[in-house]
Amino acid sequence: MNIPAADLTKLNDEELVALAQKKEPGAFEELMRRNSSSSYRLALSILKDTQDAEDEVQNSYFTAWKAIERFRGDSKFTTWMSRIVTNQCLMRLRKLRRARVVSMDDDTDERDGALPMQLADPTDSPEVAWGNTELGVAVRREIAKLPPILRDVLVLRDVKSLPTADVARELGITDAAAKSRVLRARAELRQRLGATLSLGPATLGLAR
Repeated sequence: MNIPAADLTKLNDEELVALAQKKEPGAFEELMRRNSSSSYRLALSILKDTQDAEDEVQNSYFTAWKAIERFRGDSKFTTWMSRIVTNQCLMRLRKLRRARVVSMDDDTDERDGALPMQLADPTDSPEVAWGNTELGVAVRREIAKLPPILRDVLVLRDVKSLPTADVARELGITDAAAKSRVLRARAELRQRLGATLSLGPATLGLAR
C-alpha cells in the first residue's frame, strides 16, 4: 500500500497493528518508532550494556515482525512488545552464561596483581569448525547477492558491527529507516541461506 509516513503518524496503535498485519512496512516501522525509546530502556535495564541492549532491541523488532499476525489485541501493543524485548534479553543472558570461560587458577599469588589463567571451553569439534567455515562462505556469497539497499545496511550493521545511528548517518537515512532495512535484510538473508543450505533458523543464528 505504501501509505505516506505523515498519514501513519496520525493513526493509533490498533490501526497501525491492523495495517502491519497486512504487511504494510510503514505501519510496522511507525510502531517500532513509537516503542524504540521504551524498548531500549527496558533492554538496558536488563542487560546493563548499551551495545547488547541495542542488539536485542533490533532482534525484538525482527521477532515482532514475524509474529505480528498472531497479535490478537488481548493486551496493549506496548505490553506485547515489552514481553518480546524481555524474552530476547533473557535469552541473551542465558547464552552469555553458557559461554562463560573456564577459569583455571594457577599457583600465582594474586596479591602480586596476577589474575587467574582463563581458557575458553573448547567445545567445537573439527566437524563443527569445518561446518562453520562452510557457513561463513555461504553467508558472504548470499550477502553479495542481496539488493544494494539491503546489502549495504546489513554489511554496516552486522558485518562491521556499527551502531544503528552510525549506519543511518552513513546511508543518509533515519534511524527508524535503518532499523527497518536491517530487519528486511536479515529476513532475506535467512531465507536465502535456508534455501541454499537446507538449514534451520537456529543453525543460521539469524532467528533471534
